[in-house]
Amino acid sequence: MLRTLRKLVRPSGKDSLATAFTSLGWIGFWVQLGIGAIPVSFAILALIVGRDTGAGTRGGSLVIEGLAIAGLIVLVFTTVWSYRYTRLGRQIADPARRPSEFAVQRVAWTGVAASAAGILLSMLVMLFEVMQLLLYFLRAPQAGVPVIQTKAGGQESWVSAADIMYLVVLNLTLLAEFTVLTFSIWLLFRSMIASSEFPYVENGE
Repeated sequence: MLRTLRKLVRPSGKDSLATAFTSLGWIGFWVQLGIGAIPVSFAILALIVGRDTGAGTRGGSLVIEGLAIAGLIVLVFTTVWSYRYTRLGRQIADPARRPSEFAVQRVAWTGVAASAAGILLSMLVMLFEVMQLLLYFLRAPQAGVPVIQTKAGGQESWVSAADIMYLVVLNLTLLAEFTVLTFSIWLLFRSMIASSEFPYVENGE
């Protein structure tokens, strides 16, 4: 175990860059696919149940919905990009199809940028959601929080388990994006030092 960690932190010039891209690409792909299925299923359920039964907590915000959709799009992109890592690993392993060092680093940079954007979007959505919940609770009677609160004009709003579930989903999405960001940064670092496929990267030759 310690030897494996040491190789990750201080890779040898004889280590395979193709193996690194293939292994981390598949791990990132399945992690995002598993976690990404949760918010997608939750969103579909919210659309079906919410529109049919009138369920909708605290009124929807176009800003939050827009950021959430953008976050899901980025999650889909980073999932596809993790799969791209596995294809790139195969190309690196084949001398006849091996891309240039610059092309490999550009793919890793794209993964870093996309994952960072996904993390930023998830954090913004979480911030807006928590602020919305805070304002809702501050407006509620201090003696206790009613399940349903009637506003002036007869309009009702409520806080339910779906709100907390949504925050949990956002945290899981953030975890997936952080995992891929870590992998992408590591692959970028690996592509900038010597490997069995590019033995002279470190010296810039």
